[in-house]
Amino acid sequence: MTVFLLRRLVQAVPIVLGIATLVFFLLALAPGDAVSFLVSPNITPEALEQIRRNMGLDQPVHIRYLRWMGSMLTGDFGISLTRNEPVRDIILAILPNTLTLSLSAILLAFAGGILIGVFQAVRHNRLADSALSVIGLFFYSMPSFWLALMLILVFSLGARNLWEWPIWFPASGMTSVDYPFMSPGEQIRDRLAHLVLPSLSLALVLAAGIARYMRASMLEVIRQDYVRTARSKGLSEFRVIARHALPNGLIPIVTLLGLYLPTFFSGAVLIETVFAWPGMGRLVVDAIFQRDYPVVMAGTFIFAVLVVIGNLVADALYAIVDPRIRYE
Repeated sequence: MTVFLLRRLVQAVPIVLGIATLVFFLLALAPGDAVSFLVSPNITPEALEQIRRNMGLDQPVHIRYLRWMGSMLTGDFGISLTRNEPVRDIILAILPNTLTLSLSAILLAFAGGILIGVFQAVRHNRLADSALSVIGLFFYSMPSFWLALMLILVFSLGARNLWEWPIWFPASGMTSVDYPFMSPGEQIRDRLAHLVLPSLSLALVLAAGIARYMRASMLEVIRQDYVRTARSKGLSEFRVIARHALPNGLIPIVTLLGLYLPTFFSGAVLIETVFAWPGMGRLVVDAIFQRDYPVVMAGTFIFAVLVVIGNLVADALYAIVDPRIRYE
């Protein structure tokens, strides 16, 4: 399997570089540049041209592309045109915030979706199955940003203004204002409280879809002969489901992991904006509006690398879930 994963990793390199190249030229075709957002409208054309020359924006697009690609391959993403800081330092400072949000949402979505799907399959055609199907369809059909706004209205604004409850789940930011003055235990609780609503906004929508796939997969598995044989041996229903049916029912869900990872990272852009979460999504959106090309390119490159890594993890999980799969 190691040889297979290394081969897939090598194949992913031109894909990532192709994505970065496409984004670079699309940004180059966009009207305006970073200088238009930084200078005064009363500046003289000569001074404006000098600023563009200092930033390297007066060069032809292919020259700028080759310079950027050469720097990127050495790990240098350049200098932010608006912040005047190394892009690498900016990303290293906020990338853990996005990974925290995305990974927590992934764990919630897959753990909740798998458990609900298994429960529905075991209670097939019963009231609980029908009720969970309706609830799942409700969440599956709504946009994540709309769900985020509803969660804020109910658990943050509504809790304070309508029911006069304490605000357990803050609606913006990663930490409270008095975070630096808290004890270590209070700081952990404060970060977790800020994480609940953003991660739920991402996880609930996708958990509903995962539950539907898991239910269909488990219904097919529990009708197989080896499951009937396990029951005929006198094994408990829990052991039959957990030991014999669940590992085979998880195989399609592993596929969803690779397919849903881009959704988690792209959805995080909207969620980070709604909750004022200081992550990669907000950084890239702000950089697009400001025409900060180095930041946009670096953010796109990082997102592409994360998606490739997620697909490699999904391939490795195939062999763990199903021992029959061999890549060598």
